Amino acid sequence: MTVRRAPALVIGAVVCAGVLGSGCAQQPSGGSSRDSLPPGTSASPPASAQAGAPRSFPRPLPGVGPAVRARLPDASRQALVVTGATESSNRAEAVVYERYPAQGWRAVAGPWPAHNGLRGWTEDHEAGDLRTPVGVFRLSDAGGRLPDPGTRLPYDQDPEFAVSGTGHLGEPLEGSFDYVIAIDYNRVPGTTPLDKTRPLGEDKGGGVWIHVDHQGPTNACVSLSEEHMRALLNILDPDKEPVVVMGPASVLAR
Repeated sequence: MTVRRAPALVIGAVVCAGVLGSGCAQQPSGGSSRDSLPPGTSASPPASAQAGAPRSFPRPLPGVGPAVRARLPDASRQALVVTGATESSNRAEAVVYERYPAQGWRAVAGPWPAHNGLRGWTEDHEAGDLRTPVGVFRLSDAGGRLPDPGTRLPYDQDPEFAVSGTGHLGEPLEGSFDYVIAIDYNRVPGTTPLDKTRPLGEDKGGGVWIHVDHQGPTNACVSLSEEHMRALLNILDPDKEPVVVMGPASVLAR
């Protein structure tokens, strides 16, 4: 059910913190500060001198902790966050976020229900383990059996995206690859999702895609409904260097 390309490791995001300070000064003996003020001058300083203006910081990617945020590319402004409830869950939730200069990350689509690998998630994916790799990966290429629905990603329409048979729950797989987005895990970016080059070696798996949901868990991919796949394809913009951030909630929060 999956095809792959070369890996893309992702690095990124910095956490900021601000500290405000205040001080005091003693009055000299022999007179009050009010006595020394010029006529018509208020003894109380203006409000702006009493307290600094409130400071706000761009919102970080929700549900994603500092260790995972550090893996985001600095230039990335789109992220599909796919979150599983536990490390063994094969159902997940997907939300698309975009990053704005002042506001930070804001949801622009979702939450959408999703499926992932039958046995859940792994931080050390191997071919055939039926787990979805955890991490931050670029999204650079798309394709499918059906015509391009209007995505800005490079799109390869090819009859080889056809699939048959049944899934892990006996559900039909036909149509699962009508639309796919290649996850840049153990693949060569800039090639069709059908490319079978595996830079990390065959034992590390490959062909991890986002594809149309077949109402059951996958081998390692993430799946969304056909409607949500079309929406995602039309949202993703290569100029915004989109990524997928995926894994169980406890790991993403690190």
